[in-house]
Amino acid sequence: MQTRYFDLRDTKGQQKEIEDKIGAAAKILRDGGLVGIPTETVYGLGANALDGAAVKRIFEAKGRPQDNPLIIHVTGPQWLPRYCADVPPLAYVLARKFWPGPLTMILKRRPIIPDETTAGLDTVAVRCPNHPVTLAVIEKAGVALAAPSANPAGQPSPKTAQEVLDYFDGHMEGIIDGGPCALGVESTIV
Repeated sequence: MQTRYFDLRDTKGQQKEIEDKIGAAAKILRDGGLVGIPTETVYGLGANALDGAAVKRIFEAKGRPQDNPLIIHVTGPQWLPRYCADVPPLAYVLARKFWPGPLTMILKRRPIIPDETTAGLDTVAVRCPNHPVTLAVIEKAGVALAAPSANPAGQPSPKTAQEVLDYFDGHMEGIIDGGPCALGVESTIV
């Protein structure tokens, strides 16, 4: 399989081209494919969080143990009720203060989230990445993305699209180049 490369670094003033690339990446995700996505921390390897078969592909590509749950990425606190049950008021306070940004919250999951995403746990890890391209892709896909760091188990987390491509070319359908990640470390979990 050839990985489609969506370069969104140098598309100033070309709104149609940006929208087309975001739409193509979102379609890959809706269709069960894997896409490398930029965040403010590190690049992630994304799949539709509600598609158990797609999520399994993340584990296979990374060589990640399937008992290690994944973080789902959403566009903001308004999406919490879709995927989380009994969301405490404090979660909304934290989300309003720290999202978008590198804060992951562990909350009770709704049954819509498959066991593949949560490793069979009753909870789900949720965050809202602070990267406009990834937020646009999630919004266009209309579904949360399961997206751990885009590196094989035991390898350094990637800060550039090229590093993701070096790791997973031929194992993912697309990669979005949104420029280098600013932080280079994973999110804080509460």
